[in-house]
Formats: sequence, structure tokens, C-alpha cells
Amino acid sequence: MIFTTRIKIALIILLAIIVTGTVGFHFIEGWGFVDAFYLCMVTLSTVGYGDFVPKSVPGKVFAVFIIVLGVGMMFYTLVLLAETFIEGRLRYLLGGGKLEKMIEKIDNHFIICGGGRIGSLICRELTAERIPCVLIDNNPDVIEKAKEQGFLYCKGDATQDKVLISAGIKRAKGVICVLPTDAQNLYVILTARELNQKIYILARSEEEESEHRLLRAGADRVMSPYQLGGMRMAMAIVRPAMLDFFEITTSRQSLELRMEEVFVGKSSRFVAKTLEDSEIRKDYGLIIVAAKKESGKMIFNPAANYVIEEGDKLIAMGEDENMKKFAQACAG
Repeated sequence: MIFTTRIKIALIILLAIIVTGTVGFHFIEGWGFVDAFYLCMVTLSTVGYGDFVPKSVPGKVFAVFIIVLGVGMMFYTLVLLAETFIEGRLRYLLGGGKLEKMIEKIDNHFIICGGGRIGSLICRELTAERIPCVLIDNNPDVIEKAKEQGFLYCKGDATQDKVLISAGIKRAKGVICVLPTDAQNLYVILTARELNQKIYILARSEEEESEHRLLRAGADRVMSPYQLGGMRMAMAIVRPAMLDFFEITTSRQSLELRMEEVFVGKSSRFVAKTLEDSEIRKDYGLIIVAAKKESGKMIFNPAANYVIEEGDKLIAMGEDENMKKFAQACAG
């Protein structure tokens, strides 16, 4: 059950009335604290057994004061508790519980911390590529949009351990930190790395000088949207044809030409073969633009005698349908 601010305030006021009533009856009527507390609770609950009643005039006036203030507050608090319980239960039955179960079932997913423009775009692209992802944000408007678009989400502060755990951080493949400030992203990086040492972390940097701090904190890669946007706009002026080519090969909507990163699995028939012997160009009509080794070394425009190894990531370019067949063959 989630205790809202209203419930907390109501409980504090009710507790204050109970303490005041107990102490008041103790001193006015001369009863022990147990009897005074008993009469106070009987009065607030409107049970009225009649075994204890104020005898003195001050005691009766004080009892009226407790009834006027306390009985209303008692029922108000009970109504708030019932309302919160029913609301939480309905939310669970109508979707909240289902959402939690769906998140519990997925693994090797990506967690997007921050549902702003960039975070929403990342969710949309990953969902389009059928890559499981969970969005974390504490903004009700962002959560409402996530519901409308069918994203899995966790409402809360991504810098808190329990929120990351509820999003499946220990089973996740990667975390993408796109929160509004570098300080928040830094905190998420430290927390995520502590909860899952093997997880891949991609972070956005607002300030150029923050990049090395985010990397030292444990991020695998840091990107600045402003720097990337500036470079792309400059390319539109200096090398417009190159930008057109880049947009065609990286756009998901393009059916003419695609550039994809394809992982070579252990059981792939291409393992231990040269590019020439693999006949990728002949069978799939694809061009291998580059190959990235497991060590991180990038080989651009690999020669025909380049030997494909398990764990290689081949950057291929060609038609979308052929790319899908090639990816299946590489996976084995």
C-alpha cells in the first residue's frame, strides 16, 4: 500500500488527538494511562461501552472536545486508507500487476532511464526493432504517453536502487541514461554498475567536460546529442551527398538499402572462412563495409582474405530482406 501525503498527515493528527486525549483524561479524571487510553479509543470509535465515563465537569467538556475533533478525524483516516487500498488493488487488477509480471518475464532487455524526447525516441526505435526495453520516469505525463504507445515502463526515480531492480536491472543487457542532468546520469551509472557489473551502459552527456567523468564512473560509451547534431548539420552543408547516403543506409523506413551490424555466432557457417570463400556478396548481395573484433578493434573495408571469426560484428550493407537472411546465417 502506498502512503500518500494526505494519509501521513491524517495519521499524525489522529495520533496527536489520541495522545492528547489519553494525557487529558489521566490528569483530569485521575485515571491510569491504560484506562485513559481505553476511554479515548472507545470515544473515538463511537463504541461507548459505558464502563468508563467522565465524572467531573472538566472531564465531560474535554470528552466533548475529543468527540468533535477526534471522531471526524478517525473516520476521515479510515476512509483515506480504504480509498488508497481499493485504488491500489484496482490498479493491480486492471493492469499494474500485469505490467509487473511482464517485466519479470523479460531478460536481456534495455532499460531507458528518462522518458524525454530522446528517451521516447530510443524506446520507439527499439520497439520497432523488436528489442525488449523498459522505460523509467517519474513524470505522470511521460508515463501516460508510454501507456498509449504500449511501452513497458516503471514509474519512479531511476536513481533509486529499488526502481532499477523493479525494471530488471539484474537481468538486463544494457542501461541507457538520458536523464536531464549529467549528475543524475552519473548516479544511475554508479548504481547500475554496482547492481550488475556486466551490464552495458550508454550515457548522454550535457556538458563536454562531463564525458570523462561518466566514463570513469563506469559508462561503456558516452554520447552528446548536441555534438552529434552539430556535426550532422555541418555535414548537410559541407558533404550533403554523404549525409543523404548515411540517412538512406541507417533509416529503418528505407527499403532500398540498409546498413546493419551482424553478430557472428559460434555455429555460423562463416566462422573460419575468408570473405572470399564465404561468398557473402554472391549469395546475399551484401557488401561488408567493416568488421569489429571482440577486442574492440575495427577493421575498415576488410580484404578478401580476411578470416571471419566467432564473435565478430560485421557491418554489412545491402537490401533489407537479404540482410535478414544473412543475420540468420551468421547467428547459426
